[in-house]
Amino acid sequence: MTASAQGSPTAPPHTGISAPQPPSPAAAGRPVRSFLQSACRWLAVLVAMPVLVLSVFRAVPAEWPVLAVQLLSFTPWLTIPAAVAAALALLGRSRWLLAIAALLLGCQLFWLLPFDAARPAPASGADAAAGSVAAVDLTAMSINSEYGQADAAGIVQLVKDNSVGLLAIQEHTRSLEERLTAEGLDLVLPHRVSDPTDDAAGSAVYSSYPLEPVGLIPDTPFRMPTVRLTAADGAATAVLEVTSVHTLPPVDVRVDQWRSDLRAIARLAERPGNRLLIGDFNATYDHAEFRELLATGGPDGPGLVDVGAASGSRLTPTWPMDGSLLPGIAIDHLVTTPGISSTGYQVRYLPGTDHAAVLASLAIPAG
Repeated sequence: MTASAQGSPTAPPHTGISAPQPPSPAAAGRPVRSFLQSACRWLAVLVAMPVLVLSVFRAVPAEWPVLAVQLLSFTPWLTIPAAVAAALALLGRSRWLLAIAALLLGCQLFWLLPFDAARPAPASGADAAAGSVAAVDLTAMSINSEYGQADAAGIVQLVKDNSVGLLAIQEHTRSLEERLTAEGLDLVLPHRVSDPTDDAAGSAVYSSYPLEPVGLIPDTPFRMPTVRLTAADGAATAVLEVTSVHTLPPVDVRVDQWRSDLRAIARLAERPGNRLLIGDFNATYDHAEFRELLATGGPDGPGLVDVGAASGSRLTPTWPMDGSLLPGIAIDHLVTTPGISSTGYQVRYLPGTDHAAVLASLAIPAG
């Protein structure tokens, strides 16, 4: 009898079907990784699209609709979503998305520090006076008082602490003027050309040097006076024409008036002589209209100087300063003709107003 016949165990017949094997950890994680990469790619597209659209508005100097004009004010903040889009594209392993996001990020960084605006400030007044051209030093300051609500004591204290010799106030009211007088501003800056109103149209220019009214920029809803200041320092005497700027904000249908205001200021800047445009321009360097103003040529040489940009402080915000959730932007400026040098640019907070004060020391060529 054989072994099998005696009941000995035999191997099971081979069926050709192997038992199922559990998936490897790498294979199991593949769908999840693929899903996450796809999600990152879609998120990169969603984040990059508004940056791309606004970059087109920024790159093309056209008269864009009012919403585009308003959004262009916040161009410096586009660096953040552009960087996020680049990071998402990298996580999503998409080369073409990464290339687009990197290009957008490069544009934002280029616009953050424009070579033509952020040029080094000229020599200080002391250096100029020691050279072939004598100069008179003058510290100028501007504040939009927000319907005269700015803290009068704070304004006077800033004037005293910084030896301010010229103060321009926008949205100036009779109430603010009385409070400034009570705080002793007239003792520090005894010369004044004032036109207070109860709305946002009022203005005032205070000075430690004599002032002569020149006139108002025509056809502007807010009053923008020009005054002639004569400053003396020893044997040197300098004449400076100062315009207190307050353009209409670019909202709703008023965007056309905003453009008209900026063009009117540019025409004024074409006149000869030392000139200071100081105040609330309601415009940033990212607006083509403001860059056109800076490019205004005159007999003293091409182009005007934005003192904040020349000091490397173009991105220091001046509005809003009242706790608003809006990102801060720089809409208050000191703009000079190229012969005037500047140092010590500052942006200072003041209670009671949604604007910061801007101030700097200027060296005005004598003659």
